[in-house]
Amino acid sequence: MINLSVILEDSARKYPDKNAFIFMDNHLTYAQINGAANQIAHGLVAAGIKKGDRVALSCLNLPYFPMVYFGILKAGAIVVPLSVLLKRDEIAYHLQDSGAKAYFCFEGTPELPMGTEGKAGFDASNDCKELYIITGKPSDPSPIQGEKTLGMLMGKQPVVFENVLTSADDTALIIYTSGTTGKPKGAELTHSNLLHNAMLSTDITDLVHNDRQLIVLPLFHIFAMTVLMNAGLYKGATSVLLPRFDAEAVLGLMQQHTITVFAGVPTMYWGLLNYENTKFDLKGIAKNLKTCVSGGAALPVNVLEKFEDKFEVPILEGYGMSEGSPVVTFNQKAFGKKPGSVGTPVWGVEVKVVDGEDNEVPVGEKGELIYRGHNVMKGYFNKPEENKVTLKNGWLHSGDVAVKDKDGFFFIVDRTKEMIIRKGLNVYPREIEEVMVKHEAVSMVAVIGVPDDESGEEIKACVVLQKGKKISEADLIAWTKNNIAAYKYPRIIEYMEALPMSATGKILKKELSKEITKTIH
Repeated sequence: MINLSVILEDSARKYPDKNAFIFMDNHLTYAQINGAANQIAHGLVAAGIKKGDRVALSCLNLPYFPMVYFGILKAGAIVVPLSVLLKRDEIAYHLQDSGAKAYFCFEGTPELPMGTEGKAGFDASNDCKELYIITGKPSDPSPIQGEKTLGMLMGKQPVVFENVLTSADDTALIIYTSGTTGKPKGAELTHSNLLHNAMLSTDITDLVHNDRQLIVLPLFHIFAMTVLMNAGLYKGATSVLLPRFDAEAVLGLMQQHTITVFAGVPTMYWGLLNYENTKFDLKGIAKNLKTCVSGGAALPVNVLEKFEDKFEVPILEGYGMSEGSPVVTFNQKAFGKKPGSVGTPVWGVEVKVVDGEDNEVPVGEKGELIYRGHNVMKGYFNKPEENKVTLKNGWLHSGDVAVKDKDGFFFIVDRTKEMIIRKGLNVYPREIEEVMVKHEAVSMVAVIGVPDDESGEEIKACVVLQKGKKISEADLIAWTKNNIAAYKYPRIIEYMEALPMSATGKILKKELSKEITKTIH
């Protein structure tokens, strides 16, 4: 029998008075976080939540997130974390699809009215019976008249709770994948999936109990949840929380708290690299930083190399997905690293690159990346037909195109769903993006396919230029054409002030695809 909440409880026993989370001026100890989670568990059980019930959670990077998360787990229930950017119809879908019985929602801010949207989504769902508004202070009244608050649920509940027994293979989490096509699907992850992944993540980041890590990646996303929050709790480390990425705020917190471990997505490293103010002691920050990791999307080699030059700390890039709890491969300090690679398989996970018949392809050839091991989800919640496609003979089929080199390092070429077919030839956007970002005038680029009568699909590059740099569309097309095979260069270029981003910092290519321009050069 095992419950993921053991990672919090064990550290609360070992380090009761140590800071578990720091948010602004609030320092919360392991004993305080564990006690609050126990009160929430008591409240949920009193409200009728039973083992196996689903409970949804919408919360920014605040200490309330781990309190509620582990309160749900202690009660034997299943956490359904939701993106803080979801609107009411999307919230209603997630509550309905997961069959959530209760929903915790942060009140939000004037710019991000989470409480208003959450209440509307809750009202539109049929089976979700309890809504708890998370207020800025536990004693604050609900901003939505008549609704209960987290503070009211915790009330006078005891700070000691005897966990509801769960087994290693019981579902602990249903995490929704963004879904490149169709509606998002909920991946069911077990207590065992998440515990193993948190444990091996500490080896990747070289995390020990006296480390201080900065969590700016959203906690509702599996990357931050496992690799930072759960790994940090397992080791008894201190986590500094920041609800939203801002290069100045990140550098300020790194300096203030002598941060040793940082994880980000490529757009965050790009933001830190392009921050021009000199008011921070970058050498001091770099001296304290021992590990930087990147995941969530492909990190351009150009950004990786420039960041390492500026901050004198290597970035370890890895690969994972919600369905893999999430870590599948990583550049690990023990085995070395290769720029542009997502590394080698993590402990206990097997990885192969296969053709359409699931036969392993030779070294250096492209194919679909598949994997099996302790990290593989139980399946998509209530999606038996989808599971037949994704899970075959114990292997999870990622939908990602990869190559393995002679040293066993894996390189992600692209998503099969993002592949462009131009005049019958397969074109992978990542390959073009890697070339274009090397131009001195180019800061960021996202390549998509757009419908075209002659070619079937035409290649379009959405480009953000470096500050103060200029280049005409025709010249950039010509430069790219000189540096890549003739069938791969973009025929359409659109200059943009910024690229649309998800809450997790991924470039939203679906949004770019909606704004197709017809001007072909």
